[in-house]
Amino acid sequence: MAHPDVHQAALGFSAMGSEARLDVLRMLVKAGPKGLAVGDIQRRTGIVASTLAHHLKFLAAADLIVQEKQGRSILSRANYGHLEGLAAFILNECCVDAGAGR
Repeated sequence: MAHPDVHQAALGFSAMGSEARLDVLRMLVKAGPKGLAVGDIQRRTGIVASTLAHHLKFLAAADLIVQEKQGRSILSRANYGHLEGLAAFILNECCVDAGAGR
């Protein structure tokens, strides 16, 4: 898993900066690798279709989710590799300054 660069990390964290998008992302993480159809996400969240489409587009543009057309449905899945990379990015230098100033 590669760490994202600062620009990629900023895009990813920015995309998570909305309660609705964060709820959708967490729902997709919980759903596992099979993901969820857009209609299922809409039913579970109650988000209006046009607004949900906007949120999903934002998450996909930040590479937080992957979308795939299957027949007449669009499946959305969490991009676990990128999410792990974002977690590693933010925690990469954890506590490096803790011993400074001794």
